Amino acid sequence: MEKLWNSNYIKVMTANFTLFFAFYVLTPLLPLYLSEHFHATKDVIGLVLSGYTITALLMRPFSGYVVDTFPRKTVLMICFALFAIFFAGYLAASTLLLFTIVRTLHGGPFGAITVANTTVAIDVLPPSRRNEGIGYYGLGNNLAMALAPTVGIFIYRWSNSFDLLFWLALIVACIGLAVDSTIRMEHRDSVVNKQKISLNRFFLLKGWLIGANMVFCGFCFGVLSNYLAIYSKETLGITSGTGTYFLLCSVGLILSRLQGSSALRKGRLTYNAGTGLVISLAGYILFILCPNMVGYYGSALLIGLGNGHLWPAFQNMTINVANDNERGTANSTILISWDIGMGLGILLGGIIAEHLGYAAAFWTVAAANAVGVALFFVRTRRFFLNRRTNLNVK
Repeated sequence: MEKLWNSNYIKVMTANFTLFFAFYVLTPLLPLYLSEHFHATKDVIGLVLSGYTITALLMRPFSGYVVDTFPRKTVLMICFALFAIFFAGYLAASTLLLFTIVRTLHGGPFGAITVANTTVAIDVLPPSRRNEGIGYYGLGNNLAMALAPTVGIFIYRWSNSFDLLFWLALIVACIGLAVDSTIRMEHRDSVVNKQKISLNRFFLLKGWLIGANMVFCGFCFGVLSNYLAIYSKETLGITSGTGTYFLLCSVGLILSRLQGSSALRKGRLTYNAGTGLVISLAGYILFILCPNMVGYYGSALLIGLGNGHLWPAFQNMTINVANDNERGTANSTILISWDIGMGLGILLGGIIAEHLGYAAAFWTVAAANAVGVALFFVRTRRFFLNRRTNLNVK
């Protein structure tokens, strides 16, 4: 069997960890930062934070095309450098308007780097271990989600300084840039006039329903990740449990990635996806029905387990309806779908919370997740099986 853990793959995973650590170290605290420093209301917070996701979403289709057309390592290095530089902009943003501009523009390189880094990971994986390798690749995201919010909240409670957090994110992102610069890849010339420019070069139309299903998953996590800290404080009276929540969520993510690797190795993609969706639904229902410590922390573990199963499964499903020269587009498609869901979750979550309260916002999450589960078992599973390019996956 071909070697999975080659040096290039380990480097890409390490860079992926730093990328998401820099992202997650700020995510749960930015609503508090906007509220305390700029006195922003809930709906304004939602608008400001959704700008990042919207820009990332707009960048994804072009990222997939660029990654499939130009030398991938060159694209990777440019995108990572821009992603790191923008953290310095948070330090310079002295008004809500300036912060909004910086945060919104920052979504662009984030959208591009996630596509580029994931596509490079696929390139350096041996073909026979690709399904399994993509599953393990997400461990970088999961470990970052486990550690970064906890580290960020600890540093903030210790120092009461958001500037220190911005500096930390900048330094970690620069470390990731340095690691990615050492990856060795075969030279790949730019592809000129490869095929007529069409919508399918920016969004994989063959996988549209898989992407639509992922929108519901992104919506749920968009509300949860951005409004958990405020909901915990204002509704549940939990002032210091957000870091523990994300830690437990990440434990679930990591456990499911490890447990699900066997099914991915055997090509059981729809099994993993369906299992993850159902477990996530149980987690969101527990979160809203049991507004106590048991429901709060129990939901974190379940949501982590669910997302850890469904993410690599949906990603592999999208890649398995694409051709080899469409890997970047396939990756951008699943990330576009996640971004649409996240953006809608952040925006609508803030509006619903402002007018109806956070309980209503999280009930909306449970309903959206239920629709996603129904869509998968009624339509998406058969959609994938009819379009897969590799009959060894199911």
